[in-house]
Amino acid sequence: MSGAGRGGTPGAEPEAGSGESATPPVHDQGQPVTPDNEPAAQADASPDDGTDPRPSEAKSAGSESAGSESAGSGTGGRGSVGRRTRRRRSFWREFPILVVIALLLAVVIKTYAIQAFFIPSGSMENTLEINDRVLVNKLVYDVRSIHRGDIVVFNGDGSWDPGTVPASTNFAVKFADGFASMFGFGHPGDILIKRVIGLPGDHVACCDGEGRVTVNGVPLTEGSYLYPGDSPSEIRFNIVVPSGRLWVMGDHRFISDDSRDHLGDPGGGTVPESAVVGRAFVIIWPPSRWRFLPIPATFEQPKLNAAAAASGADRADAADLLSARLEPGGPALPLSLGFAAAIPVTWLQRRVRLRIARHRAQADR
Repeated sequence: MSGAGRGGTPGAEPEAGSGESATPPVHDQGQPVTPDNEPAAQADASPDDGTDPRPSEAKSAGSESAGSESAGSGTGGRGSVGRRTRRRRSFWREFPILVVIALLLAVVIKTYAIQAFFIPSGSMENTLEINDRVLVNKLVYDVRSIHRGDIVVFNGDGSWDPGTVPASTNFAVKFADGFASMFGFGHPGDILIKRVIGLPGDHVACCDGEGRVTVNGVPLTEGSYLYPGDSPSEIRFNIVVPSGRLWVMGDHRFISDDSRDHLGDPGGGTVPESAVVGRAFVIIWPPSRWRFLPIPATFEQPKLNAAAAASGADRADAADLLSARLEPGGPALPLSLGFAAAIPVTWLQRRVRLRIARHRAQADR
């Protein structure tokens, strides 16, 4: 029959294998492919003499890749161990720096900023009780003046008790004294705590017709801080506070050794402002006693700022008075604050040092 009879195109040659079955040979089914999508049969067509038919460039790249993979698998564990070892060594190298910075910051904080004190007596009850711990702000009077009603910590040496009047020292001397006192060395002074009643120039007197203490003729309402059952004062006094000095009294008036009991001393019972260490502003221990120590509202009366004049003073003796001497707190608080501040400082200096080292390494390349 003609090609047309068989369904072929006239004049076209028959296709090879057109008379055979359309089913491909069995050995072609599931034939694997190489990465180049070539039949495995073609890949197997390489000579049997052991030579690699790939170009030399491909062989070189393949060997380098295999070598790098082998090296990575062989040294991966050792690399991570080495990094951990370097981190440990880096920590122990940084640790002494952290300790030194923390110690220096602790001394600076204690000497110039904040210090803890222990209350050993009851002359400031019930505002401050025995065994209370208070924080004293040493910076506050660098930014504002002393206010009436402040609870101040001051050095009694040369003020009430015999001794040398405390003199201002330079930064280095204060730092050395602070370092020594933090670990129990040196002489911290006769540290006392009282409430400021009169400022320089104030006329302070007791008592008016109702038995109240007056400042510049204005009576004080002291019920919020005066010890329950105490009268404002059993000692009569009438004094104008000299320039640069303060009139201070305890809150437990019956047992407090304060300005009233030193009327015959230099300054008439007042203490020099230069002897003030700082302001007690918060009770930190025990936790049940935690609270701030604000200025009572009676000291906010505008009339207190009016100037007045007065003269004369009477004094009565009292026995078994407590001066509310303070004991400096241990080094735990300043050291804790020092370490808290030293951690970010140490981290920052390490980052800066590593960055400088990287820049130098890049510059040397």
